[in-house]
Amino acid sequence: MPVKNRFAELHADITAWRRDLHENPEILFDTHRTSALVADKLKAFGCDEIVTGIGRTGVVGIIKGKTDTSGKVIGLRADMDALPIHEQTGLEYASKTDGAMHACGHDGHTAMLLGAAQYLAETRNFDGTVVLIFQPAEEGGGGGREMCEDGLMERWGVQEVYGMHNWPGLPTGQFAIRTGPFFAATDQFDIYVEGKGGHAAKPHETVDTTVMSAQLVLALQTIASRNADPVDQVVVSVTSFETSSKAFNVIPQKVHLKGTVRTMSAEMRDLAETRINAIASGIAATFGGVADVDYHRGYPVMANHDAQTEFAAEVARSVSGNCDDAPLVMGGEDFAFMLEERPGAYILVGNGEGASVHHPEYNFNDEAIPAGCSWWAGIVEQRMPAA
Repeated sequence: MPVKNRFAELHADITAWRRDLHENPEILFDTHRTSALVADKLKAFGCDEIVTGIGRTGVVGIIKGKTDTSGKVIGLRADMDALPIHEQTGLEYASKTDGAMHACGHDGHTAMLLGAAQYLAETRNFDGTVVLIFQPAEEGGGGGREMCEDGLMERWGVQEVYGMHNWPGLPTGQFAIRTGPFFAATDQFDIYVEGKGGHAAKPHETVDTTVMSAQLVLALQTIASRNADPVDQVVVSVTSFETSSKAFNVIPQKVHLKGTVRTMSAEMRDLAETRINAIASGIAATFGGVADVDYHRGYPVMANHDAQTEFAAEVARSVSGNCDDAPLVMGGEDFAFMLEERPGAYILVGNGEGASVHHPEYNFNDEAIPAGCSWWAGIVEQRMPAA
């Protein structure tokens, strides 16, 4: 099953949908225009059921095959939200919303799943049911978790679920995947350090929170270098250092550190949290201060299931001729919540050369659309072949 001719015919339409979404980005759960557009398209395609408001602003569309002797139900998920980034592409269809941009290609994901939906609603050449999942708030809001908590899987009896993400640097329309842990767990921490402020010319009269916090930033790096098994993956990054005073001649009373932790296993996640608390309190006590840690657990590790990953790779090979081994990714992906609920797999589709995701000059490559749509269709038609 190479790229389907129907998607070559629909390519211009799908591209137009994608660019419209790109011009009108919406952040987190505020995907009201996007969700309405998706629902309108699904209605026009003739989907058997369309439900909005799942996971706040998520949309679900149902397409039944010509037959249903198997009773199989497969979910296909695309994310819809944009990022709080000011676009710098200079494109004629660049974002019209200042400070919001589709810098991760969710506009392309949504458009490709819409294209597959139109084809599947036209042909219905499968035996079973497709659940189309259009999710808000992947970029930090946990929209996948919210849709699951709203009963997404149970309400429609989803048995397997599949997701896709574009990947700059991978040749356009090519695929890559890996089984097991794929994307990292993403946690955040806040560390509040307090000492005794005072005049910068009299450091002996203070408990210097700046020196204390600087030592803490460096000491946190020993989690990866000295606490973790060298073959395990862990990233601890302090990304913000804010003092309670901005004056050049004042040693501040308080310092607030923020950061993120990325891990690939539950054990390493627990270790990182334990060590951050111990290091913060220990360093602060050494200097005569105190430190309080708020550790916030975010997305879990996203792990592909073995059988579904092999099947997803087979479909990819049938579309593009090959499917590469994907690298481990220390970024997060809240499709993890859906893969905790049901077996499934997540695949990368090549976006070609260009800016990386989350960059103000990034742009989804519309030439990847036929391959992505064909993969979606292949998942359905090959997993639930017509009776």
